[in-house]
Amino acid sequence: MEADRHVDVVIVGAGFAGLYMLHRCRQQGLSAAVVEAGDDVGGTWYWNRYPGARCDVESLEYSYGFDDDLQQAWEWTERYAGQPEILRYLQHVAERFDLRRDITFGTTVTAAAFDDATTTWRVQLDHGPDLVARFVVMATGCLSSANVPELEGADSFEGLTLHTGRWPAEGVELAGQRVGVIGTGSSAVQAVPIIAEEAAHLTVFQRTPAYVVPAWNGPLDPDEQAAVKAEYGALRAANREMFSAFGGRVERRYEGSVLEVDDAEAQAELERRWAHGGLTFLAAFNDLLLDPAANEVARRFVIAKLREIVDDPEVARRLTPDHVIGCKRLCVDSGYWATFNRPNVTLVDLRETPLERITPSGIRTAEGEHPLEVIVYATGFDAMTGALSRIDIRGVGGERLTDAWAAGPRTYLGLMTHGFPNLFLVTGPGSPSVLANMVEAIQQHVEWIGDCLAALDADGLSRIDADLDAQDRWVEHVNDIASFTLFPTCSSWYLGANVPGKTRVFMPLPGFPSYVETCEQVVADGYRGFTRR
Repeated sequence: MEADRHVDVVIVGAGFAGLYMLHRCRQQGLSAAVVEAGDDVGGTWYWNRYPGARCDVESLEYSYGFDDDLQQAWEWTERYAGQPEILRYLQHVAERFDLRRDITFGTTVTAAAFDDATTTWRVQLDHGPDLVARFVVMATGCLSSANVPELEGADSFEGLTLHTGRWPAEGVELAGQRVGVIGTGSSAVQAVPIIAEEAAHLTVFQRTPAYVVPAWNGPLDPDEQAAVKAEYGALRAANREMFSAFGGRVERRYEGSVLEVDDAEAQAELERRWAHGGLTFLAAFNDLLLDPAANEVARRFVIAKLREIVDDPEVARRLTPDHVIGCKRLCVDSGYWATFNRPNVTLVDLRETPLERITPSGIRTAEGEHPLEVIVYATGFDAMTGALSRIDIRGVGGERLTDAWAAGPRTYLGLMTHGFPNLFLVTGPGSPSVLANMVEAIQQHVEWIGDCLAALDADGLSRIDADLDAQDRWVEHVNDIASFTLFPTCSSWYLGANVPGKTRVFMPLPGFPSYVETCEQVVADGYRGFTRR
């Protein structure tokens, strides 16, 4: 039997969060070990290699800001970086800071248990020695646990089955194939136009229509990149003051309601945002995600664009969402709606013709069978909690995290859960996480955790845990803030509604700047809401 390996910090995951957490630990003189299931760094950008995969936050903002030499040296090639480029960037970061020597690849964490007597965590792996650490940081990612629906007959399909979140690294040859895509969320919106260009025929099985806004992606102007780099600090600071921690370069012309300006002004501003492209469309006015009447103005604008783009009025009708815009993740596209004008693309609305079963040769719906050689599940993730629930995590008294979260995830600040001392979450439920620029949110969490560990050591303490009453108040606060918005008004993965049996709780906290202010005040108040000893 191999001897246990002892370190100060175990970090689970080697994506944006895990890499920066490792770097931060080293800066503070802490020994750390990273465990990564993949064969290289990258996290979600290692696994999500589906056709068209790219970030929906602009490259110059979806990047680390903790090291000026790094952000000055790296040259982005596209406005919205694709998966291969983001993966190269993270590989560059790993090499630049010599991070790989402390990362164990191809290894899965199966269990983690807290030892009250020694104030340590024992982390069990699928192979190799156990890790024993003072602290554990779960950098497992919010969108890393693939959600595959249980469909009748799925195992009988004789063709190729794929999931966008676990796309083969070597790629897939789709030329001449009859392909079916199930799902119409962000990954499908990105993949469908590319697959349609390759496949003999593509059938899209739509469960819920998606709102999309254009990316207008293209090569990044070197002069623009140079101008940003000359004032990078100012951009990072501006983004931290934005509701979603990005978009600081977009001129904000209106601070009030869309209902306070005349229709011509409203349409002109929405048109300007549409022409600019990207997720900042919904930041055109301050109430588009707060007031149903204001939201309807934006919704009608986007639906009018849909009807301009899609030639067949019946197809356009089926592509038209009936929920408020933005309560589900808004999708940034490159030709998604226009793809349905192609003669080799068919849209199947599963609300009108439900999916009955997977057959050996395709998919059968209420209107008949669709012969296929390839089925692609673009069904997203068990978001924010899925990766954690797959690990047997046990805190004080052997309590399982899954039991503590049986009625929905409960955290304080999205950073810790009561009864699980010295276990930190990066962008966990109850933090802005997926409603923000993830890299900015990750950096804020990693730096808070790093400062917390340094403060414990400086004060001669070894243990920190979230107080139960502080946690209860925080969960109530998250629910209260969400209730002022339109986010909870539809069934989305923000609520866990895409995973059968998952408790429906709105998980992320809207509003990045106010959250950061709260975290800073908690520290200023002597880590209010935590017990340290």
